[in-house]
Order: sequence, then structure tokens, then C-alpha cells
Amino acid sequence: MRMNRRSLLAGVIGAGAIHPDLGLANSSGSMRNTAAQSILQALDRAAAAPVLRLDGLKSPVIIESIRLLKKEKEYIVHVRSKNGAEGIALTNPPRAEYLDHILQQLVAPFFIGKDARDLERLLRELYRWNNNYKLYGLAFWCPQAWVEFAILDLLGRIVNKPMGALLGDIVRTEIPFYVASGRRDTTPEQEIEYLQKLLAQSRAKALKFRVGGRMSENEDAMPGRTEALIPLVRKTFGDAIDIHADANSSYDPVEAIKVGRMLEEIKAVHFEEPCEFDHFDETKAVADALRIPIACGEQEFSHWRFRWMIGNRGADIVQPDLYYYGGMIRSMRVARMAQAAKMPVALHISGGFGFVYMLHFASCVLNLGRYQEYKLGTEEYGRWFDPALQVKDGKMSIPTGPGVGIEDITPILKGAKEI
Repeated sequence: MRMNRRSLLAGVIGAGAIHPDLGLANSSGSMRNTAAQSILQALDRAAAAPVLRLDGLKSPVIIESIRLLKKEKEYIVHVRSKNGAEGIALTNPPRAEYLDHILQQLVAPFFIGKDARDLERLLRELYRWNNNYKLYGLAFWCPQAWVEFAILDLLGRIVNKPMGALLGDIVRTEIPFYVASGRRDTTPEQEIEYLQKLLAQSRAKALKFRVGGRMSENEDAMPGRTEALIPLVRKTFGDAIDIHADANSSYDPVEAIKVGRMLEEIKAVHFEEPCEFDHFDETKAVADALRIPIACGEQEFSHWRFRWMIGNRGADIVQPDLYYYGGMIRSMRVARMAQAAKMPVALHISGGFGFVYMLHFASCVLNLGRYQEYKLGTEEYGRWFDPALQVKDGKMSIPTGPGVGIEDITPILKGAKEI
């Protein structure tokens, strides 16, 4: 069963990558150790290559200021260089409401007076600066991501290239997506109605719903909800809609395998985070037992733990969050490791403007999964872009303008107040 699933995933992302034969784990000890070392070396080589492309950036871009602004519900990070270039980033709600001090005291000051072209190296130095490594995790990586996104926007505007082109070759101009329900407060019948609404709004051809009770030690959100909902979704939407399910760390391996079998019966596309997110051995046991691909990584904040997940095939689909994991440069290294192991990447989206950064990331990643997550937002943000973001036939267009793709950021900054 395990090889069948690997063959399926390899077909999704195509050929041309290094495929470690993890089956050698059953060979002699020396062969096993040699194979494991070879796998890790391949992953390390993939992750070590420089990410940021500096073509066209011949003169220093010295950062003069980094400010946190608020306009209505949005928190905006604004970067300005000494020569007047600007860039912005929108934060992921509601993190800026309580991580603003980390941004303003431990992240933003480090970049002042530095050359933005050195961003990749600076991120490593920031980690060490003022013992920031002691804050290792989401609370540190989110503010880092906000600043990185703003600097990438600034650099993209200078060279007149979209953010994706600063990270790799642009290989696609649109992506298929699934629309995600974030609810567990619904009965199966109510959830069906909600999913129908999401599909109507988004015109998606794939969906995701939640099973289990979220970090609940096998307890369902309400008695019998998961068992009734899984077959009802397929019965309602038929074979025309691809189905994903997210457990949010609800189960131990025994229960996760039971739910996974139900998802296999309805031919679901993937099963996300079945066991507690940092219980890698349990997640791997579920992945080994099931045919349905297991997705994991939205909560992950460690390069080395992603390395373990990929090198040991602890999951089948690698799922970093661009905000939670500290930005596009770090996430690109994870994508390259996954590519070396012939594993696809399907980003987790933490909401708000985040889908735009997902689009830029997806524009240049070779081993992109079949669908990317979308939590709506084109109606609210799409008009900021020229041309406006388009959703058609279950696909979303990728911004083509410089930086984040918003030609004129003046209207966005107008009326924003510094925090």
C-alpha cells in the first residue's frame, strides 16, 4: 500500500527529482545506514542552495525604516529604503495584536541600516541577534515573515519583478485550489449547507472539511459527527468534487487509521494532521498503514524536523505555513528538500491576505501539490491588483505585477496609523 501511494504522489509532481529508496530500511544494518546517510545528504544539498535571486539589484538597498501600521482591521508592515523605495506586507490575523512587541523590539530594529539584498544571510543573523533563537517558534517566525514579505515586495518593485521571480523561475500563472471550511460547530447536515455555500462563493472544484474535535484525544466535535459527515459529503457532492479532510491533531494512531479508512472509502484526496502535530512517529505509523496521502507540517517551525519528516517519510504531503514557518525563503528550502524526495508541497494558509503569498510561492515551486488551500479573499483583496485576481474553473490567477503585485500601495497606506 505504501508504494502505491508513493507512485501516485510521484505522478502528481512529475519526474526529475532524487527519490530515496526508503525500502532499504529492511536491509542489513550497513546498507540501511548508508542509504539513510545518502538520503539526508541529498536533502541537505537541496536545502543549502541559495534561494534569493539578486539579478538587477546592483546597488545597495539600505533599509531606513520598518513600521507597523494599522488601518481598520488590517495590520501592515511598511519598509522604506534610504533611496525612497517602499514595500508592504499584511500580517496574518490576529497575530499582530499580540506579537507586535516582538516585531518592534526583536525583529524590525535588526534590519535598520542593513542592505536588503543580503536578506537571506540577514535572516540567519536575526535568529542569533539578541538571543532570538530562544523564542524559536510561531511567535518569532510570524514577525520575521512579515518583514521578509515587505522586503521582498520592496526588492520586487525595484527590479520590476513579482515576488516569485525573486525565488525561482515562474512556472505557472494560475493554480487549482480547494476551499476550506474551518468549522466544527455544525451538524453533518449544517456542514453540508456551509460547504455548498463555500463552493458557490469560490467556484472551487475541491473542498476540505474538518473531522474529529481538534487536539481532542479521539473525542469528536459532537457525538457521531465525523462518522456521519464523511459519507454524506461524497453522497452530496458526487465524484465531480475532490475531497480533503483535516483532523487538526484529533486522534491517536488507531482512531486515525479508522477515520482514514472511511476517507479512503470515499476516495478523498488527502488526510491532514491525523495525530498530534509533533507526534511524528504516530503520524508516520498512520501514513504507513493507509493508502490515502497524509499531509502534515502546518504547525512545524523547525528545519530539522521537516528534514526528519521528509527523510523518514513521516508524511506524504509537506505542508508548511508561510507565516508560521518564517517566510518564503525558509519555506523554499523545505520545498526543495521535498522535491529531492519526490514529495509534493501543499501550503497551509493561516488566513487573511496569506493566500496572495501562497500564490507567489506556488508560481515558482516545481513540486507543487495538486491543490492549494484557499480561505476566500479575492472579493476583498483581489481588486487591489492590476489586473484584478481572477477565480475561474476552480483555479486562481497569480499576480504578475512587481513585488506582491499591487502597483500603487499609496491607497492602502492612506489613513493607516503607526502603532
